[in-house]
Amino acid sequence: MANEGALGRAEGSGRAGGRSQLKKISRRRFLKTIGFSSAGVVGLTGYGLAVEPGYRLNVTRYNLSPHNWTPGLNLSIGVIADVHAGGPLMPAERIRAIAERTNALKPDIIVLLGDFAASHKFKTRSVAPEEWADALSILRAPLGVHAILGNHDWWDDLHAQRAGEGPVHGRRVLEAVGIPVYENDVVRLDKSGHPFWLAGLGDQLAFVTGRRKRAFRRFEGVDDLPGTLAKVTDDAPVVLLAHEPDIFTQVPDRVSLTLSGHTHGGQVRLFGYSPRVPSRFGNRFAYGHIIEGNRNLIVSGGLGCSILPVRIGVPPEIVMVHVSA
Repeated sequence: MANEGALGRAEGSGRAGGRSQLKKISRRRFLKTIGFSSAGVVGLTGYGLAVEPGYRLNVTRYNLSPHNWTPGLNLSIGVIADVHAGGPLMPAERIRAIAERTNALKPDIIVLLGDFAASHKFKTRSVAPEEWADALSILRAPLGVHAILGNHDWWDDLHAQRAGEGPVHGRRVLEAVGIPVYENDVVRLDKSGHPFWLAGLGDQLAFVTGRRKRAFRRFEGVDDLPGTLAKVTDDAPVVLLAHEPDIFTQVPDRVSLTLSGHTHGGQVRLFGYSPRVPSRFGNRFAYGHIIEGNRNLIVSGGLGCSILPVRIGVPPEIVMVHVSA
């Protein structure tokens, strides 16, 4: 019996020691997990704040054949969107380097989709409109460089906001360096004997008109899609420039291709999903090539940042669109 008691005590002691050891291992593993998780969060935050928005630059290519495109018209379009000029991520020097990279891609035409100004609170220094316009002035393409404005270009001009009308300062500096700006206007262009129309829409969120129930801001646009398309006088293909993609629900089949920016792809985009998109339609128009019926929309992820200087999963990009029949 004594031996049995001793054996029982030894077994109990062994079980207690085993549980104690397991607790130590569990605590150690838990602390390691917390450490690795914290390091991962710090690393991901650092990457999202500095590496992806400040050092990466993708060239994203799309090839498409709209249903009403002219046979023989092969057009390459270089797209620059949402520059949001300002330090530390988008100084004038980097904008100039992006312009040089765009030139090196040799597009037939270059379009600028608005939001040249940066309004977020975390910029370390401002870049004057004259500076970013000068950096963009080196852009060159056989069929020219053409621009529209974005909401931040309107919001950044306090005089225009008070007056309730433009032209905003961003438009004036672009035109001063020879880049035409389209607000509900069109131009007929020609490549190799094949004409097409470039239509530029006024911004859809130009004026901040007040607040409704705290966080919900109200806006008034200067866009006129029917009036713009009424200026198209023949059946040549139409390429529409519209800063915000939300207008796409109203774009008729007559338009071969709509090009937009504004969303930045949500700035955080993982597994094809963006948790927050500045659009009434959420992820429907967040990023990339969207086809609805016979209509084509390409939304650029853009270059700069808005609200927060963070990009994860959607690095800054120059977009190259190749259109043919």
